[in-house]
Order: sequence, then structure tokens, then C-alpha cells
Amino acid sequence: KQYDHVVALVQEWTMPDRVFKLRLSMIYALQRTALAGLTNYAGMFRPGDVTIAKSAHKPPPAYVVPELVEEMCDYINENFASKSDVHLAAYVLWRLNWIHPFVDGNGRTSRAVSYFVLCMKSGNVLPGKKTIPEQIANNKRPYYVALEAADKAWAENRLDLSELEDLLSAALAAQLADYHRTATGQS
Repeated sequence: KQYDHVVALVQEWTMPDRVFKLRLSMIYALQRTALAGLTNYAGMFRPGDVTIAKSAHKPPPAYVVPELVEEMCDYINENFASKSDVHLAAYVLWRLNWIHPFVDGNGRTSRAVSYFVLCMKSGNVLPGKKTIPEQIANNKRPYYVALEAADKAWAENRLDLSELEDLLSAALAAQLADYHRTATGQS
């Protein structure tokens, strides 16, 4: 499965006596695995500026990417105990897409890192075959709309992830309902 690398990382980090901190090395590892065989630039930040097709968002210049990704990790680590699981996952999903740190695979990577943070916050690999990242990948339009809403709020100096939080919340419910059907023999 496309997101097996997330499961492996969650299993490694949910071992007893491990304190979770989102680190750049984890993001690189998830990006390398997500793009294995697709590009020679997997696991490396983009060397130059990029544009996003069909988006009004202009990603920041390449020279600020490392600092912005570190700030994203700091936000997750500083708020890990106080913010909701869905909020933190939505923040990563939006912020990594907003930074657009890689040459290729930014959406795939942001979905993987977001799901990883959600699983780490819950302390487990979430059950269900129709995972949140796969649901989003299969129907990207609501995801794009929610990202654009967060971008618009950010341009107005506000952090508003409510549409992404709603999207993730619904996808989480669908994933857990899928597991419930399997666990009760209904599917």
C-alpha cells in the first residue's frame, strides 16, 4: 500500500519510552519512501523556486524552505499535548503544502506526514483499510478547496484550518467506520 511507510514509522515511534518529536529526518524519510522510484530528488528540498499548476498560491523562495519546515515542526512539537489530533494533522497538511518544499510529491508527502502526526497523536496506527490519505488522493477537489481556504486566511494574517479540520474529521470517521464494518463482519 502507498502509505505502509507511515505505518512502519508509527510502529517504530509508538514503542514504550519514546517521546515523539516531529523532525526533519522523519519528513525526509516519508518523502523518500512516498516517491521511491519516481524521482532522483526524493528526500531533498527543492533547489529553486517553483509554481503550482492551477493554484494562485506562490510558494516561498527556496532559501527559506528549511527554516519554514523547522518552524512547522516546532509548532507541532510545542502544541502536541495541547491541540487536538485533527488540528495538528490539518496544520501539517496545510503548512507543508503551503511551503511546497520538494521538487515533486508535495501533496503525497503532506498527506503522509499529516497522517503520521494523526497516528502519533492517537498513539497507534489507525484501523481501517480506506485510510485518510487514500480517501483524499481519490477525491482531491475538496482537499484543494480546503487548502485554498487556509491559504486565504493566512494571507489575511489568520490561521484558520476549519475546512481542513472538517475534511480530516469526516475522512477519519469514514476510515473508522470502514474498520467497524470489517470488525463486525459487515464487509
